[in-house]
Amino acid sequence: MTERLAPTGRAGDAGSADSDRLPPARFAYDRHTWKEIAHLLANLPVSLLGFIYVVTVLSTGAFLTVTVIGFPLLAAGLLGARQLGKLERARARGLLGVRVDEPSPLPLRGAGGFFPQLWMGLKDPVGWRTVLYEFIRLPWGILTFAITLTSLFVLWPVLPFIARGLANADRAMVRGLLSPSDELERRIAELESDRGVVIDTAAADLRRIERDLHDGAQARLVSLAMGLGLAKEKLLEGQVDEKVAAAMVEEAHGEVKLALQELRDLARGIHPAVLTDRGLDAALSSVASRCTVPVKVTADLDSRPVAAIEGIAYFTVSELLQNVSKHSGARSASVDVWRSDDRLLIQVQDDGRGGARLDAGTGMRGLADRLGAVDGLFVIDSPPGGPTVVTAELPWRDRTDEPGKASSKSSKR
Repeated sequence: MTERLAPTGRAGDAGSADSDRLPPARFAYDRHTWKEIAHLLANLPVSLLGFIYVVTVLSTGAFLTVTVIGFPLLAAGLLGARQLGKLERARARGLLGVRVDEPSPLPLRGAGGFFPQLWMGLKDPVGWRTVLYEFIRLPWGILTFAITLTSLFVLWPVLPFIARGLANADRAMVRGLLSPSDELERRIAELESDRGVVIDTAAADLRRIERDLHDGAQARLVSLAMGLGLAKEKLLEGQVDEKVAAAMVEEAHGEVKLALQELRDLARGIHPAVLTDRGLDAALSSVASRCTVPVKVTADLDSRPVAAIEGIAYFTVSELLQNVSKHSGARSASVDVWRSDDRLLIQVQDDGRGGARLDAGTGMRGLADRLGAVDGLFVIDSPPGGPTVVTAELPWRDRTDEPGKASSKSSKR
């Protein structure tokens, strides 16, 4: 079984697929033909209203740019044009079967003040493309209304073919001018979605750290402080002899060592020192040494990526090897890390029972979301009976402060 989480495709693909599923035009009137006819007849009143809006609002805003209210009015007009585009996409979706993604909303609240917000509104490409759409639509709406209405009485037998041709032109206009076809817009929409994943992941990590501190080292240090306080009181009061005092000190010393170990484990879970000091090869070898099955680690890297990518790669392998230890029943595993052009590739393989899935509750979905948040890729190939091969890709960015630092090794644990 192979499951894959990858960046989304182009926004217009869904619309193309929907139109490709339409039955071919024929000498018959099915529901698709009637929907197309209704859309073409509605083109005139709808395009007339849209044309009046953009001409009135934009001409007024342009005329008043000599005053203080002209530019804000123009920006508000473009914001309203976005809503016209939304209505037109809904109409095309309902009558023409064209499904295109909604453009990402204009991030006015984070623009940093009135004038940056105003400038962002004035240069909004979605609003301007909708304005162009409404200008084109008036003559097109008149033409399609006239042809369709005339054909209803004169060219009835061939009207399905005429309606299909005109409707296809409408579909092309919607996809070309009203879909988020610009690559930057698609990336903004993806990053907005990924931002929520990053925030949720960071919040979960903070809760985990707080819980580990509260239930582990903090509780142990509180117990240690109480024990030392009690020992101090007894020593001051002369209630204990040297042997008892030595035993109490020894117990406190043991508690200190346990607290230090818990703090080291916690620090390793946040960001291990070996990763910072020696890079992925040494850090992954350290992780592999703690796995319950033998793991061969091979790292072929001629330099180090930036710390954020290096950290995600480390914790991805760490989580996958924990799954190998707990769930796979494997006898051996391997970790391979290498660079291919501008991507960092990771492959973790084991000879266990297989059947791993993104929704199996083993943290795979969280890993996939974390990689997706940085434009990464996560693929699971785990047929029942094994083997399981998990491949992860991350974008590669070199560390400018550590150029050419080699870490190419192979080790076996």
